[in-house]
Amino acid sequence: MTYAPPRPDPSLPPVRVNLFSDTQTRPSAAMRQAMMQAEVGDEQNGDDPTITALCDRMAVLTGKEAAVFLPSGTMCNQIAILTHCRPGDEILAHENAHIIANEGGGPGALAGAVVTGLRGARGMFDEHAITAALREKRRNSPPQTLLAVEQTSNAGGGSVWPLALLSDVLGAAHAQGMKTHMDGARLMNAVVALDVPAARMVAQCDSVWLDFTKGLGAPLGAVLCGSAGFIDEAWRWKQRLGGSLRQGGVCAAACLYALDHNVDRLAEDHANARILADGLRRVPGLAVEPPETNLVFFDTSAAGVAADDLAARLRRVGVSISVVGRFRMRACTHLDVNTDGIAEALRLVAAAIADTSQ
Repeated sequence: MTYAPPRPDPSLPPVRVNLFSDTQTRPSAAMRQAMMQAEVGDEQNGDDPTITALCDRMAVLTGKEAAVFLPSGTMCNQIAILTHCRPGDEILAHENAHIIANEGGGPGALAGAVVTGLRGARGMFDEHAITAALREKRRNSPPQTLLAVEQTSNAGGGSVWPLALLSDVLGAAHAQGMKTHMDGARLMNAVVALDVPAARMVAQCDSVWLDFTKGLGAPLGAVLCGSAGFIDEAWRWKQRLGGSLRQGGVCAAACLYALDHNVDRLAEDHANARILADGLRRVPGLAVEPPETNLVFFDTSAAGVAADDLAARLRRVGVSISVVGRFRMRACTHLDVNTDGIAEALRLVAAAIADTSQ
């Protein structure tokens, strides 16, 4: 087992349609120009004006008092957990949450916290699941200090928490004295899908972050938001985990550009995901989950082909796609995939499935 990512295989053709993830987006020429022109300073001293402008804007967008600029969404999650929790604390989250499945055991390794997974359809759960997981408050029970939700839910199929359900679960956690945290990796996809302001969606969250490297198209950066006191403590953990970004305004400028130009257009990605899903349903043997945003999950078992085999076949003809289980795949639409790319991907998927059945 090796943990470092593999080098690109020179025998493979260039990727023509990249449905692997919305993290695959490349900064546009206009975004790169904004980065080149960014006014910068030393973030360590608080004098990078572009980072300050981004954090101020994100605080307003989410209705929070303050914000801190970080390299990645995973770092946002881990710093939030480190700030909210103490060693021995228990966190409640969906059993397929990113903090459980995709962050290298960070809550336990870094914060000394345990995460208990709650069950529920499409990456969500209700207040009854929280109630069932509550422990009697006694000295030999772990303190249940944090509830985490993911908006949108990646493993849930890009599903969007309805506002009423979200309010119920966050309210139930607060009623038990717990803090609430939102993994907002694709928060703006949910905002666009429901057509509600971000501040309204996260009003009951004690902390929340937004990732700019997914459908928003920036090459680096995420912003963690919360109360002034919370962000002040988060800065100590930022220092412990790597320190300031120095002239990070070069990257913050890309995030500001994304807020100005790449939020409303997420609706195009959602529309393309529906087109992709409709086309995949016409391919014999594929069972497709209805997409709510820009993620399309489908099952290949009835087609008689394993997901990794199909992914390899597609990569050999220039299509990149994710494998998330033995027969489960994920296709992700984003700003670097247009309707022509969707049509080409559908043609090549159908051809690859036909080849396996011969």
